[in-house]
Amino acid sequence: MAPKVGGKITREEELLLEGFNKNVSTKSSALFYGNGFIVSAIPVWLYWRVHSVDVSAYAIMFVIGTIISTWLLAFAYKNTKHVLKHKVAVKREAAVTKEITKKLADDKKISKKEKDERILWKKNEVAEYEATTFSIFYNNSLFLAIVILSSFYILNGTSPHVNYGISLGFASGFIALLSTGTKG
Repeated sequence: MAPKVGGKITREEELLLEGFNKNVSTKSSALFYGNGFIVSAIPVWLYWRVHSVDVSAYAIMFVIGTIISTWLLAFAYKNTKHVLKHKVAVKREAAVTKEITKKLADDKKISKKEKDERILWKKNEVAEYEATTFSIFYNNSLFLAIVILSSFYILNGTSPHVNYGISLGFASGFIALLSTGTKG
C-alpha cells in the first residue's frame, strides 16, 4: 500500500492499527486485574488453611504480596494476549470470512469495502476474545502450578512466611518474565 500524503486514515486502516496496538481496553484491563487479584489471593487461603499461618499476624505481607502478584499477572495477561491475538486472527480468518460472507450473501446493497470492514472487525473481535480467555487460562494455570510445586516440594522445609514470599514472588515474576519473551 502506497503511503498517503496529507490524507486521513480510513476506518479499515484504523481497525488494522488498533489490532496491532498493545494497549488493552478498560474492560480488558479490569478483567485482567480482577482475575489477577483472585488468583493472587488463592495462595493466602493455601497458607492459612494448609500451612496454618495466622492471617492477621502476616496480613501486611499477604496484602503486599497479593498486590504485587496481581500487577505482575495482569502484565503477563496483557503481553500474552497481544502475541496470541495475531496468531488467533490468522487462524480464524478463513472461518470468519466464510461466516460473514454467508451472512451478507443476500444483502446486495452492501459494498465490497463495507463487507471487508465487517470481516476485519469480526476477525478482530474473535481474536480479541479468544486471546483474552487463553491468556488468562494459560497464565493462571502456570502461576498456580509453580506456587503449589514451590510451596509443597521445593520450599517445604522453610518457615511459612518465607515460603509464601519466595514462592509467590518467584511464580508471579517468572510468569511476567515469560510473557515478555513470547515470540510472535
